[in-house]
Amino acid sequence: MIKAGIIGGAGYTGGELIRLLINHPEVEPAYVHSRSQAGLPVSDLHPDLLGECTLYFTDEVSFEVDVLFLCMGHGESGKFLAGNPVPDSLLVIDLSHDFRWAPGFTYGLPELQQEAITISRRIANPGCFATAIQLALLPLAQAQALEDEVHIHAITGSTGAGQSLQATSHFSWRHNNLSVYKAFQHQHLAEIGKSLLHLQPGFGQALNFIPIRGNFTRGIFASIYTKSEKSEAELVQLYQDYYQNHPFVHISPKNPDLKQVINTNKAVLYLEKHGDKVLIISLIDNLLKGASGQAVQNMNLALGLEETTGLRLKAMAF
Repeated sequence: MIKAGIIGGAGYTGGELIRLLINHPEVEPAYVHSRSQAGLPVSDLHPDLLGECTLYFTDEVSFEVDVLFLCMGHGESGKFLAGNPVPDSLLVIDLSHDFRWAPGFTYGLPELQQEAITISRRIANPGCFATAIQLALLPLAQAQALEDEVHIHAITGSTGAGQSLQATSHFSWRHNNLSVYKAFQHQHLAEIGKSLLHLQPGFGQALNFIPIRGNFTRGIFASIYTKSEKSEAELVQLYQDYYQNHPFVHISPKNPDLKQVINTNKAVLYLEKHGDKVLIISLIDNLLKGASGQAVQNMNLALGLEETTGLRLKAMAF
């Protein structure tokens, strides 16, 4: 049985990761680390795990595991690895933005780096917005077909802001409300740009990204458009060919809705041609394909398991 350690298990991504691992047929969580919750049952903070998880939070760290997940806040993963003697042989999967496209780490987007992930011991999970947006653009970049500026509007649920209370995450503020934030300067733009250049080195057009806070709990709904000389049929074929060996990405024949991906590790893409522009809709669950589910997908690849193991979850119908 594969032993997993989780550092920073008190937040939303930590809770989702614990749920995935306790239901994974090949993995057993060895411990869940949290300085602030040490000594408390994990199910006290993640009540959906009541009756399913008997673990207690601990403030002790052990490297006698097969995989170590870092679910801490941005900036904390770097401090942790700098201050602890983590063996080079230990598989480390970081869910923060500290090591995305950094030397010594493999950028953990399986639909871009599948082969590299299988031989890596250090994996940096992509950001949630970055995952949805890149999945919408990778086939164009692979075909050297990004011709012009890219325009992106993407709405995220309140869980994307993390578990710590903020003025913009309270229910009374978020309910029946929308707001734009970090327009044209979101931190995920850097990793998106590097991935596109990885496939299409000459691409130098602007990525115009408008992130939006949504009035729902989880999920990302991204609508993206750019110029393309290809027909709609050619574009659909291009995307189907690119993702044919990637089990979690699906090209929808009809305009999708967000509930199709909630509580799953799926990404759903949809394409329409309008004049000289292509519209691409990209949907993911920000806590699963955008975070913990993708981390388990990366673990499966790195440890030689079937990529989909423990991740065939069903979406809610309502």
